[in-house]
Amino acid sequence: MGREAERITNPRPVMAAANRYSAHLTPEDRIGLLRDMLRIRAFEDEVYRALLAGLVPGTTHLCQGHEAVSVGVAKALRPDDYIACTYRGHGHCIARGMDPVAGFAELFGRAAGCCGGLGGSMHLMDKRLGLIGAFSIVGAGLPFATGAAMAAQMDGRGQLAVAFFGDGAANIGAFHEALNLASVWKLPVLFVCENNLYGEYSRIDRTTPFEDIARRADAYAMPGAQVDGNDVLAVYDTAAEAAARARSGGGPTLIECKTYRQGGHSRTDPAKYRPKEEVEAWLKRDPIALFIRALVKEGTLAEDAAERLRTEIRDAMRADSKRAAELPHPAYDPAALAAATYAP
Repeated sequence: MGREAERITNPRPVMAAANRYSAHLTPEDRIGLLRDMLRIRAFEDEVYRALLAGLVPGTTHLCQGHEAVSVGVAKALRPDDYIACTYRGHGHCIARGMDPVAGFAELFGRAAGCCGGLGGSMHLMDKRLGLIGAFSIVGAGLPFATGAAMAAQMDGRGQLAVAFFGDGAANIGAFHEALNLASVWKLPVLFVCENNLYGEYSRIDRTTPFEDIARRADAYAMPGAQVDGNDVLAVYDTAAEAAARARSGGGPTLIECKTYRQGGHSRTDPAKYRPKEEVEAWLKRDPIALFIRALVKEGTLAEDAAERLRTEIRDAMRADSKRAAELPHPAYDPAALAAATYAP
């Protein structure tokens, strides 16, 4: 591994988690984290297959390689918390508990989709799960999450909001406005940056004066945490500490998860702009493979059990995808669409 690849795959902590929350996870909890990561990967494998089969109108943005971020943060949340995510949001939704059939159906434009089949890949949402929106405009979820956090603060029920966003969004006005207001009002919100080093096709060092987005927390007098986004337990520890602080009135946290998307930006992108050494270094740090090795080493998982679990989940996702593809298209009735999208 070259010097550059070694540097980007070994992030230095800006703020380390004071408490090892993951130490209290049971073996069943840990297997559950692996299961969720495998479910996200299998879901997206099926999405790609469906793309090739012509079942997905429009475009998609896959998050293969980001699974530890979605799952680690989701584990630290309560069922009544709020989440705003990006157009690369399949993983966030599956980690939060979205029914894969509803997810596939939405991507396939079917009436049983989570938004009635009219939102598509970039607009998955489910109010019942606290998924208040996936946004196709870069950074648009940041002010929405800030607003949800303000509502949570006013309700006084200990809820919080999470805004997932990419490193490219850290350069737009909504990022700075959201962090500023959240800090001034001590809002219970976690700003989670999935720093995969590329804003679409541009590497971060061409658009941003430094690669460590967590440093921007200092400007808004809030804690900043930089974590290995391919280590699901490290993500969980950091998110759990930030969540506890937010619920106790301590205000927001900016969490930067260093990760990498294994494929291109979208369905038509071969990602040839990325150096071969960089890609190979990150592929060796696949978050699922890393966690399987850790579970086997600690004796939580037998070596052959991981492959059985992977096969079981893959087969279930294929069945869900097939079922969704057989569902009817929406009738485009405005009243029915509103009921499907905004049902309590």
